[in-house]
Amino acid sequence: MEGGSVLRLDFLLFILLVLFPGARGDDLQTCEEVRKLFQLRHLGLVKGLPETPRAGPDLQVCTSKNPTCCTKKMEERYQIAARQDIQQVLQTSSSTLKFLISRNAAAFQETFETLIKQAENYTSTLFCNTYRNMALEAAASVQELFTDVGLFVFGTDISPDEFVNRFFDTLFPLVYNHLINPGVTDISLEYSECIRMARRDINPFGNIPKIVMGQMGRSLLPSRTFLQALNLGIEVINTTDHLQFSKECSKALLKMQYCPHCQALTLSKPCMGYCLNVVRGCLANVAEIDPHWRGYIQSLEELSDTIHGIYDIEHVLLNFHLLVNDAVMQAHINGKKLSEQVNKICGPPVRTPTQTPGCSLDQSKDKQGMKISSREGEETLASRRKEFINSLRLYKTFYGGLADQLCVNELAAADGLPCWNGGDVVKSYTHRVVGNGIKAQSGNPEVKVKGTDPVINQIIDKLKHVIQLLQGRSTPKPERWDLLQVGSGGHIDEQVSGDCDDEDGCGGSGSGEVKRVLKITNWMPDEMNLSDVKQIHQTDGGSTLDTSGARSSAVTAHMTFTLISVAAFILSLW
Repeated sequence: MEGGSVLRLDFLLFILLVLFPGARGDDLQTCEEVRKLFQLRHLGLVKGLPETPRAGPDLQVCTSKNPTCCTKKMEERYQIAARQDIQQVLQTSSSTLKFLISRNAAAFQETFETLIKQAENYTSTLFCNTYRNMALEAAASVQELFTDVGLFVFGTDISPDEFVNRFFDTLFPLVYNHLINPGVTDISLEYSECIRMARRDINPFGNIPKIVMGQMGRSLLPSRTFLQALNLGIEVINTTDHLQFSKECSKALLKMQYCPHCQALTLSKPCMGYCLNVVRGCLANVAEIDPHWRGYIQSLEELSDTIHGIYDIEHVLLNFHLLVNDAVMQAHINGKKLSEQVNKICGPPVRTPTQTPGCSLDQSKDKQGMKISSREGEETLASRRKEFINSLRLYKTFYGGLADQLCVNELAAADGLPCWNGGDVVKSYTHRVVGNGIKAQSGNPEVKVKGTDPVINQIIDKLKHVIQLLQGRSTPKPERWDLLQVGSGGHIDEQVSGDCDDEDGCGGSGSGEVKRVLKITNWMPDEMNLSDVKQIHQTDGGSTLDTSGARSSAVTAHMTFTLISVAAFILSLW
């Protein structure tokens, strides 16, 4: 028992000798540990470093009445190391958040690219299976349309209205040449150009181009904004990970982390209150990001909640080919009237001794190319967004509590242990501890904060701007979107609500759009004909997408429209 007591006493004496320099004997006043750590950190050569404490009159920050193990050159190296240390700690603390955002930004971009390719393949398959004679000529227009869709989603300043109009302008001459007024040979290029130019006046596709423009605009823009916001989130983290600290901050960090070494106190850590004052002072400008970061995550969450139904990019793109089919069918049904209108504007058809070859789409290759192995074909965009937002929500207060997190997790001594207060090892820190943010630093006893950081101000301005976009300043409000839903039947230019005008792109498409969010799978349209593509997709309750309250009349009108379409097709074959 007596031997155990002696060992415990020896251990306590050892701790006291390490932590309290005044308790050491002269034989322990050595700089050996300081020299070892200096070399271990690769701060410079050991040659020339003091072997025993000595006076340090040339020191600028780590001044002391006692002998010191530091030289002016060591102090300069320590100051660089202190800045590097705090940046390393910052980067470590944000690494999980940065990975979360960057991984999902890449995943969403890849998913959007896959969706766009799928939608392009669905549309190409529609032409190959149903309108084979015009498929090859339509291929370039289809490819151009979806290239523009991708450019817009990924940030290029082009107008969805323009590329949708351009697609239908190019489609009309093909429909005229092969369905409305077919001949043994094709119409001439000049005559085709005349028809293309006349499309918007003749309006062969009814209200469907407006419907497509409305759906494209309202689904692509939120997805584009969502991607832009994620990229900005990465930029914010990169900015705060590589802060340029002021001279006052650098001196305070040096004093907190490395001045103890000058007194051979290599194991000491700063007191919690002291650490908070130093780090809150150094990160005062970063703390100003806090309310805007909270707003950024809140706005991302709100935008994600509004992207659903027929204005989800997934739904709109994967159902686009059905609207195209509706447009072609309507022009075919009204062929006689349209032919007369074309004759008035462009004259009688002028043909050339050429004939367009049929479709050459390798469907098996396209089917294989559309499989999404990484997502196993089951995860929807909506579920991925929800999962991401739920994870991101945990970081709402990241910037508000960053200084505290660094001190508690990395830098400061645990409560109750002797700690460094900037001048000596003590039981506790006695100065006032200030709060976070620039205004709170006026009474900071450790760091003088002078004004704002222009780099942080710039990133805050960017956050404010993207918050405006996310909050719908540039996108429709959710309650407005409810008025813009496309009906499930009726006349093509029929509106579903009295509150809906032409600019909203309202109208019944007759396309059998699916109300639920579609899963991304390797599904491809089977062999289609003019009747089975008009199939009505219903919800669990048996009701269609019409929200006007006149469901029965809409369904009746839709069935009538379908029967007329089938009859017209049979007559054309006859």
